[in-house]
Amino acid sequence: MNKPVTIKDIARKFRCSPSTVSRALNNHPSINEDTRRNLQEYAQKVGYQRNQVSLNLLNTKTASIGVIVPTINNYYESAIIEGIDAVLHPLGYTLNICVTNEQYLLESEYVTKLLSNRVEGIFLSVSQETYDFGHYEHLENVGKRNLPLIFIDRDYEGFSAGSVTIDDYHGAFAAVEHLISTGRKRIAHLKGPNGMAVTEQRFKGYTECLTKYGLPVEEKLIINTNFKVESALEPTAQLLQLEQRPDAIFGVNDQVAIGAMKVIREKGWRVPEDIAVVGFDNSPISAYISPSLTSVARPGRQIGEEAARIFLNYPEAAAKKDNPVHIVLPSQLIVRDSSGKSK
Repeated sequence: MNKPVTIKDIARKFRCSPSTVSRALNNHPSINEDTRRNLQEYAQKVGYQRNQVSLNLLNTKTASIGVIVPTINNYYESAIIEGIDAVLHPLGYTLNICVTNEQYLLESEYVTKLLSNRVEGIFLSVSQETYDFGHYEHLENVGKRNLPLIFIDRDYEGFSAGSVTIDDYHGAFAAVEHLISTGRKRIAHLKGPNGMAVTEQRFKGYTECLTKYGLPVEEKLIINTNFKVESALEPTAQLLQLEQRPDAIFGVNDQVAIGAMKVIREKGWRVPEDIAVVGFDNSPISAYISPSLTSVARPGRQIGEEAARIFLNYPEAAAKKDNPVHIVLPSQLIVRDSSGKSK
């Protein structure tokens, strides 16, 4: 394989100094126009490419951003990334996207690598294991570099950093309130992993709505899942085996709700006639499954856009020693066929 063409190779060809070639390729006015054009045309012809790593070492800024998310397998995380890119790409920034699969060690490793690559900021959706074990040393390392750290979707409460999240509490409250309005009285909750901010806020909305309307919060109607469809299968089967089965299920997200509907149908029950189902996320598939899924919409792209703006305003905020910016975007209940109509 041929070696990449370097500035020194071009300099030898034209019998000039490497610094002359460098200035010509950068349109420096000290190099006359004909020389600049000849050198640039030759560099293009032989496929010369700048060594961006070396340039980054010389420059103060790298125009490189780290984005760490638990998964890119669903629409929501992809929409957040698209929102960040929509704001920052036109300004010349490049995104380095890292996927943790909910693992703390991967999250910590990615933070270390991104810092080594001299990114200008990190956007982070905290992994489940980071919540579970209370790790934050890797986050402190970002602060020691005085770099912007912005939590996207999942906040890490108690850690000083900017964040853009969704109003999960009121989204869950609205979902349960809607189920109550359809006449449901035994509303089960397939809860996400304990300790995660999004899980606990949705759980709080669920319990406080039941309490407001005089319905009991029954421990046997609350079962933990994760955010994957298969995690809902066994818990839903357990709920349907209860002597008094639920007449509605509120899933922590759409994937869990879809898994619940699969089990309900396989057991011979009807959705929503026998058991109503509501999810959370309003993923694109929710409108097209049968029955279509009632869900709480979260504006993922807007999360990314707002987070990118926090990043861009960070130098000014830091200079003023302002507190980190926390933005909570509203959620919206989208009623479809899986929950029935209000009575």
